[in-house]
Amino acid sequence: MIAPIVGKLRKRFIFDLSLSLGLGTAAAYSYWYGYHLKAVERQEQFYLKQEREKLNQK
Repeated sequence: MIAPIVGKLRKRFIFDLSLSLGLGTAAAYSYWYGYHLKAVERQEQFYLKQEREKLNQK
């Protein structure tokens, strides 16, 4: 006779949930620190350059 499978679905759900939260958090940190902050810094530098040129023209 085959023994019933008990608790398999719950263990799989906990594993899937923790894996997805972990990978999602890692992806968010990668995006934030790898792309977003650098893009904001480039944007800030551009606007500072524009302001300096505007002030120097007067």
